[in-house]
Amino acid sequence: MNPFVESNDIRHDADALRARADRDGYLFFRAFVAAEPIVEARREIAATLQQAGWIDADTDPFEAITSHPALISGMKEHQPVYDSVQRLESFHALGHDTKLFAVMNALLGPEVLLQPGNIARFIFPSKLEYTTPAHQDYVHIQGTPDVWTAWLPLGDCPRELGGLSLLPGSHKIGVLPVTKARGAGGLRSDTAPIDTEWISSPFELGDVLFFHSHTVHQGLPNLSGNRLRLSVDYRYQKASDRVMDRVLEPHQGRLSWEEVYRDWRSDAFQYYWKKFSLNPVAKQPWPVEEPIEEKD
Repeated sequence: MNPFVESNDIRHDADALRARADRDGYLFFRAFVAAEPIVEARREIAATLQQAGWIDADTDPFEAITSHPALISGMKEHQPVYDSVQRLESFHALGHDTKLFAVMNALLGPEVLLQPGNIARFIFPSKLEYTTPAHQDYVHIQGTPDVWTAWLPLGDCPRELGGLSLLPGSHKIGVLPVTKARGAGGLRSDTAPIDTEWISSPFELGDVLFFHSHTVHQGLPNLSGNRLRLSVDYRYQKASDRVMDRVLEPHQGRLSWEEVYRDWRSDAFQYYWKKFSLNPVAKQPWPVEEPIEEKD
């Protein structure tokens, strides 16, 4: 599998960033975000997971070693632990990193909205059939197509931990038909019309992958055998564009913002989106095609 094109050499050239983003539908940077805020978020998330029994007792939670049976987002046992992570200030604060916003300002302009419904992911090294299928984010987040996701692993993510792969240029083909699938989001995009090859790279602490809401991407299986893969998704758009109402709520919608903020040390990143005159729209049902049955 070919690697991502690295964009560190043009990080300060807004015109070059826009041209490459328009060409490829993604931007990849090495050692981009400072280690400290990532490590802080990882330690707090890992401590939460260890307390829940997902990370083995008597191990360093930072290593995320697990012998727990795999839990998938949406399972009842997954929900209270995920909600505990949603309450962590360090997890939300990381999305406000100034370098992330610098890239988004280059692509989107001066008034950028970080959608507040930030996402954390914990991928177990089993039940590999639930690895996130090929999909486009727009199907799930709607609003404006001009949304960019920043995907950060919370620590090194070598090949055996999986990571993310994508189809470069696939953002130009429009929104593809979807069928039901296992894994995050529950929908798989039909990639048959795309003639490019999947690309990916191993990630290290501080690396960031940005991609457009139409860019087809998928998770890679966690083949580590005994470690959780921890990552976060932050999504950005122009504040003046339409925004789906659900992404203005804590992710998965079980908590209020008052519950999320209850134990925060600072109010710097609380209710920040209220400074904008937003145009929220309701999520619409998405048409799902029946999968084609394979013949023997």
